[in-house]
Amino acid sequence: MTENGRKASIDAARRRGDAAHAGHVGDEQAARSFLGDADPEVRASALGALVRMNRATAADSAAALADPDPRTRRRACEMGAALPGADFSTLLEDPDRSVVEAACFAVGEVSDALALPALVRIASTHTDALCRESAVAALGAIGSLEGLPAILAGLEDKPQIRRRAVIALAAIESPESDAALRGCLTDRDWQVRQAAEDLLGVTTGDD
Repeated sequence: MTENGRKASIDAARRRGDAAHAGHVGDEQAARSFLGDADPEVRASALGALVRMNRATAADSAAALADPDPRTRRRACEMGAALPGADFSTLLEDPDRSVVEAACFAVGEVSDALALPALVRIASTHTDALCRESAVAALGAIGSLEGLPAILAGLEDKPQIRRRAVIALAAIESPESDAALRGCLTDRDWQVRQAAEDLLGVTTGDD
């Protein structure tokens, strides 16, 4: 890193600290002064400061979700229900995979049923396993029968997604979900089996 780059990095870190500090001391004016900062992580810290002091507005949320840098958009999604008036579903189509993963978490946390079609698509077809896992978790959080086929499909995916699907199944009351949950007792992954045992309150005796 060049000397100028090192100095810029140190300056940005200082501004992030100042933005975060504003949230701890309740200085809204100071926090807002960093919302237009050139560094995306400083902007995200400023938004977090406003959320901490319960002074963030729907306009602040919309600006963060439309930020040109994925780091700020992702951080906004990670704030979930604490971010007022936010429509996280718009970021389920984001070109950045880390943003999609965080947006899935957020729509699940706010139980946005209108996002179900997009979540089903992500859980079923997204090329990134973390996005599929987050979408399955969101479908479970929303708990709609509409998401059940995608959750069931998750039982054929990677182990971490199967574990997430087990938990999601427990949130949906139907004979099909109950049968699928019992089927997980014989899954080839011991953590999937353990999750099913815990939810069903049974012990198979497998290690």
